[in-house]
Amino acid sequence: MSASEKQEAAKAIKEGLESLQGQVPGLVDIHVQIDGRLESSNADIMLDSTLESEEALKGYAVHPAHVAVANGVVRPNTEIRTCLDFEI
Repeated sequence: MSASEKQEAAKAIKEGLESLQGQVPGLVDIHVQIDGRLESSNADIMLDSTLESEEALKGYAVHPAHVAVANGVVRPNTEIRTCLDFEI
């Protein structure tokens, strides 16, 4: 992808994922970081979300709105995915 194509894809991913706020039960907060990346980074996009519980996380993964965004805009525009799920 060209730099401008990457930027447009990142914006689409951000808009799609952040639009899930209020649609997915148990999703407390969701933010996608696409700006401010330092050269030392090995990724272009960061999803930071808070869910009520591990059960809510499992529900988020299969929720139709999330699946639509994942299949429609995230997967077609990402090469590698790294995930860190933890309890706070």
